[in-house]
Amino acid sequence: MRLSNDSAELVPRTSFDGPELRFEFPGLEAGVAEYDEGPTGCTVFLFPDGPVAASIDVRGGSPGISGAGYELLDAVCLAGGSLYGLEAAAGVAAELLARREYRTGWLDIPLVAGAIIFDWGPRDNAVYPDKELGRAALRAARPGLFPLGSRGAGRSATAGKLFAYDQGEPAGQGAAFRQVGETKVAVFTVVNAVGAIVDREGNVVRGHYDRSTGLRSALVAGVEQRLAAGKPIRPPPGNTTLTVVATDLRLDQRQLRTLGRQVHASMARAIQPFHALEDGDVLFAISTGAVASDPLLDTTALGVVASEVAWDAVLSLVD
Repeated sequence: MRLSNDSAELVPRTSFDGPELRFEFPGLEAGVAEYDEGPTGCTVFLFPDGPVAASIDVRGGSPGISGAGYELLDAVCLAGGSLYGLEAAAGVAAELLARREYRTGWLDIPLVAGAIIFDWGPRDNAVYPDKELGRAALRAARPGLFPLGSRGAGRSATAGKLFAYDQGEPAGQGAAFRQVGETKVAVFTVVNAVGAIVDREGNVVRGHYDRSTGLRSALVAGVEQRLAAGKPIRPPPGNTTLTVVATDLRLDQRQLRTLGRQVHASMARAIQPFHALEDGDVLFAISTGAVASDPLLDTTALGVVASEVAWDAVLSLVD
């Protein structure tokens, strides 16, 4: 029998060694939980001071999401396991229900959104992030600390699969933080893309790697070379980049929606190609509203800053 949640005695893992981002962002907590048996996991963002303003930008041909219409959120859950991994978001909601002493009033219902990646390319089992793993990740949520690399929802994530070289290279979850004036901006991203990671000099630094030659292919050159050699370009399905952009600057729904679009579009500089048919890219834009206004930043300037932070977050996977 194939290893699955029904056949294995799964124990959530919530403490990790390795690289991490430390940051100061009141009103935002992050928690990570994994099943080593997958390996797979989930990453939860909790807004402990109450629901925050939220907008979602969905691109690519294969998204998997829940709670997409919510304009207020108490938590976001990113997970592996494809559509089965959305169960982890239900676990986050269940844990919040318990914290609220099982109150079921209209304003007591926790608002939780979820999004998933397909992470079965590098592994051969049926283990997925379930309700218990989502609960464990929420219990582990802490302010100011975020594990980087092959952790959480990015435990089995890979990147750079346009040319289908052995299912790409390990990627994972990245993050970056910046403060401009009074305003804080944090970006967290789980990269499981068909595209490769590209640095600011235009070099492919993760993915499109041919193990038979030891060479990486630049996007356009690689396409041209394969076509000239009569080789097909058929990237495998099951790819997605999930992103959370959080700021404490107060934004209305129109501003949040525009911020999300601007940052999501900008990430095509860091991941190439991006928003492909084989991708299911999802970005959550969040405003905690702690800063009423900032004379240094309008929404467009905030988008420029957040876009650079997003690039930093992707590149944190290869630092």
